[in-house]
Amino acid sequence: MLKIKEYIIEKALFMCALITVLTTAGIILILTVEAFSFFRNVSLYDFFTDPQWTPLYSEKHFGILSLLAGTFLTTVIAIMVALPVGMGIAIYLSEYAPRSFRKIIKPLLELLAAVPTVVYGFFALMVVTPFLQNIIPGVSGFNALSAGIVMGVMIIPFISSMSEDALHAVPKSLREAAYGMGSTRLQTVFRVTIPSASSGITASTILAISRAIGETMIVTIAAGQMPGLTLNPLKPVQTITAYIVQVSSGDVQFGSLEHQSIFAAGISLFALTFILNSVSFWIKKKYRIQYE
Repeated sequence: MLKIKEYIIEKALFMCALITVLTTAGIILILTVEAFSFFRNVSLYDFFTDPQWTPLYSEKHFGILSLLAGTFLTTVIAIMVALPVGMGIAIYLSEYAPRSFRKIIKPLLELLAAVPTVVYGFFALMVVTPFLQNIIPGVSGFNALSAGIVMGVMIIPFISSMSEDALHAVPKSLREAAYGMGSTRLQTVFRVTIPSASSGITASTILAISRAIGETMIVTIAAGQMPGLTLNPLKPVQTITAYIVQVSSGDVQFGSLEHQSIFAAGISLFALTFILNSVSFWIKKKYRIQYE
């Protein structure tokens, strides 16, 4: 009877693992099939070299570069905000904050990740954008800067929490050895602790970048829906995810070339995030220091 129960539990756990694999395989299959139909009408060369993306206009262009530029711009702004703030929080909680304070603050910081992204989007549009317009002339009502800043705030917990865990995992013996050699606490942090936790910090940063690339609602609401090959953060841009939302919620005929373009954009986004996640896993595995 015990063996039968163990067999049932084993198979149930196997099915749970199989569901995730089949779900991923199904997503890849759908994206690939639909994207293949799209690329039978649009050449890969035009897709990756045309600077214009106007599938919904009378003069149609299918150049993913403009969407990639918008995605890249908002992601860079987000990382410029989240990385220094997140690392500062992680270093303080790991090296300076009392244990009781750390136990209280860390869960509160992680609540930022639980806030619906649509709330962040309206915050960027109604609060951050008017603030930027008051201090920076020429800021458009929809712009990449406000979307990137708020997106950076959203991904702070990804960097601060994972980096703090990596820093906290560094053995005290390394810190004590540095103190014994005359290092100050600040020198110990930047010359011993952070280098020892570099794999975890790098992995958390790459995962945060992947999260920023895949963000939808903030850029849809605050960045605008005007694709263009620009790196000016004061202008409206459109990201890959924002375009997918625009077409999916519009009146585009199902099965048309315009509708199939969202699958081409989707598989590009999937490939980009997959590469980043793979690099993160490889870095964490290759450079992780094993402590005994």
